[in-house]
Amino acid sequence: MLTRDGDRLYGRGSADNKGQHTVNSLALTTVLESLDTSAGGDIGPGAGALGYNVKILMETAEEAGSLGLKAFAAAHRAELDADLFLASDGPRIAAEYPTLFLGSRGALNFRLIVHDRDGDHHSGNWGGKLRNSATVLAAAINSLVDGSGVIRIPALRPEDPPVSVLEAVAKLPEVVEDGSPEVDSDWGEPGLTSAEKVFAFNVIEVLALKAGNPDQVVNAIPGAAEAHLQLRFVVGTDIDDFETTVRTHLESQGIHGVEVIAEHCMPATRLDPNARVVAAAAESIRATTGLEAAIEPNLGGTIPNDVFAEVLGLPTVWVPHSYPGCNQHAPDEHALTSILEQGAEIMAGMFWDMRARPDDWFTSKETRPGASQEMLGEATVTTESTGAAQ
Repeated sequence: MLTRDGDRLYGRGSADNKGQHTVNSLALTTVLESLDTSAGGDIGPGAGALGYNVKILMETAEEAGSLGLKAFAAAHRAELDADLFLASDGPRIAAEYPTLFLGSRGALNFRLIVHDRDGDHHSGNWGGKLRNSATVLAAAINSLVDGSGVIRIPALRPEDPPVSVLEAVAKLPEVVEDGSPEVDSDWGEPGLTSAEKVFAFNVIEVLALKAGNPDQVVNAIPGAAEAHLQLRFVVGTDIDDFETTVRTHLESQGIHGVEVIAEHCMPATRLDPNARVVAAAAESIRATTGLEAAIEPNLGGTIPNDVFAEVLGLPTVWVPHSYPGCNQHAPDEHALTSILEQGAEIMAGMFWDMRARPDDWFTSKETRPGASQEMLGEATVTTESTGAAQ
């Protein structure tokens, strides 16, 4: 059920992601209907055609990790062969800025576990003689990321980003959304702007800690301790054999007996901001709206873009139709009708421009013998979604 209140359209999935799918589907429908109308009379064969093919892939489990999507894409690579992936999900950088993003940071969740013994022991009788699992865990965490949020393990610091990425990030607008927390300027990698920290660098976050019983503290040495952490990483970070990499680092720092368990991982992806299709998309937005698009080399968050960028080898361009304050995944989720309407205009313009200037849109992928000129889009039919219909 949808409820409209001024510019806000409240409803489950209105912003993430049914509203975005609807925008793109209606934009494509509008263009096709316009072509059918304009082709009336003796205009000639093919006058009402798009001039390119459209493939729509439906995927309904993005919020649960898109399990099976990668295997499906690999198994059906020939059927999904295309020259461009175009989709919509996530928020714009701010409501007033049409936005493109070209991939996403990767995410790797992992646990550090210290288990020295079953049960806890009196701190007065045993303190100084028994290893304190919580102390060891704290030292392990500090060897990975310091008290200012700076990554200390060299192997998990990214390579220097390409100049094109830094140039794109430098052009992003400074945005302060109402209700957002104040940025801690002294947190994270020194010498980077806030945008560079989110779009061009890595971060290790501690998500949860467990040692002893904080609700009923006793004078005892914990026999076990555990931490849940997450690495958000950009393209160029080597996460192969992650567990061995972290374990070796801890041992080199004199921290022993820490088990490292890597859990769910989604790779980082990023299309070069200088790719021809990016310029075409930005120009299309400018022609439709009169506005400059904010171009994010990748999201700060993570989506399964690797399925399309790596498994299928496609240039990936995302055009979001939501905004940061939409309350996705929460009560009062809503879309802004002004963004949805502008998004429909943007997408219709893109579909028209692809027809008029296909070389600008369909040549960013390496050409292969026998490859057909097609555009791949993705559509999902629930709120657990990755992309939109193109």
